[in-house]
Amino acid sequence: MPGSVAPLDLEGVTVPYHFRCPISLELMRDPVTVCTGQTYDRPSIESWVATGNTTCPVTRTPLTDFTLIPNHTLRRLIQEWCVAHRSLGVERIPTPKQPADPSLVQLLVSQASAGEPGTRAAALRRLRSLARESDKNRAVISTHETRSALIEIAFEDPDPDLGLEAMGVLAMCSLTEGESAEVAGRPERLRRLVEVMREHPAMEARISAAAVLEAVAAGARSAEARAAVGATEGVMEGLVGLLEEKGSSARAVRAGIRGLFSLCLAKENRGRAVAAGAAAAVVGRIGELAAERGDAERALATVELLCRTEGGREAVVAGVVTQLLLMVQGGCSDRAKRKAQLLLKLLRSAWPHHDSIANSDDFLQPF
Repeated sequence: MPGSVAPLDLEGVTVPYHFRCPISLELMRDPVTVCTGQTYDRPSIESWVATGNTTCPVTRTPLTDFTLIPNHTLRRLIQEWCVAHRSLGVERIPTPKQPADPSLVQLLVSQASAGEPGTRAAALRRLRSLARESDKNRAVISTHETRSALIEIAFEDPDPDLGLEAMGVLAMCSLTEGESAEVAGRPERLRRLVEVMREHPAMEARISAAAVLEAVAAGARSAEARAAVGATEGVMEGLVGLLEEKGSSARAVRAGIRGLFSLCLAKENRGRAVAAGAAAAVVGRIGELAAERGDAERALATVELLCRTEGGREAVVAGVVTQLLLMVQGGCSDRAKRKAQLLLKLLRSAWPHHDSIANSDDFLQPF
């Protein structure tokens, strides 16, 4: 490490410079070594590469290989240092979990695709468990080969229970345009998603179906493809049902809003969503999402899309104004507050004399 990197003072404890990430300058928790021989904290170097950088931050030489090799020796030294300074308030860094082994994933996919029902179900449940553990595992699992196998099991397997297990894993994967077309282009597959989403007694299965539907809509690059998905009978009602059901979990609400947002990017679907009661359903959930940055912003974006239809604006103005004012004044992100302000302005331009909107000037000032 360059001598210019000074020791870090961590609440009175000097952290050796070789324990610090050259990018974040923080104590490394998951040190990994790149092809140039330099070591970084995994999240920092992954972010560096993800933003388009192709050189080593320290040496400035090209990264010819993006493989990240765990530096177990350095990690153990850091852990020993943490233990030695425990009396000074330094907490020991945990041993990071390594991503799932690709060969294990391939074996599980193979077991899930053929064989005894019990073995297949166990393999699918193991895949789902791995996917839930971390983003790293999901990246290992979500290959084209795995997604294709899961799509086949979810929609074509004669055993409906295995289909639901596969759907649960598929719900945690993003789909390519071609994979989305494999579902969106087959009406019987869309009807299967709607059937599970609206009629299955287990909420977990309904959430999985909604998540797969959202992945299909998000993967569809054309408005025509999204419109075709939204035109499927019962789709909008199924998503709205997740929002309206009493006692719905945060995951159910999130799945419903994500699905509505993706479908309503196609203008043909907005009227269908409004007719299914989406405007009132989303508005009714905005308040409880205020503390969740991404969820609040997506909910507001969905309301904005619905407001682009006459019926949507009428439904929204009846109940959303108070919620928007609370968000502008509350503890949600600045981005969510700005989106709430934009919605208030949109509603006021449509109904300038509406009692609940006319007196909102004080809340429309920029931050």
